[in-house]
Amino acid sequence: MAIQYFWRHPLAEQIREEGRVEVGIEMVLRILEWRGIPVSAAVRKQVRACSDPDQLTAWAQRAVHATDAAELFVEE
Repeated sequence: MAIQYFWRHPLAEQIREEGRVEVGIEMVLRILEWRGIPVSAAVRKQVRACSDPDQLTAWAQRAVHATDAAELFVEE
């Protein structure tokens, strides 16, 4: 009988991915908050709607240097 380890199960990977997304969302919003940059409801909604951890990482990096929250979404 094969042993199925939970952390190798597709459901476990999905849970890890969802966790990375949640952490990314919170990090983007917190960086802006820590820097004293106002976050509109529209920006908050767009960040919270994102499910791509790589995109959230890019936005977090932009948030470090942004002067306005809308700068997160400007492509370089």
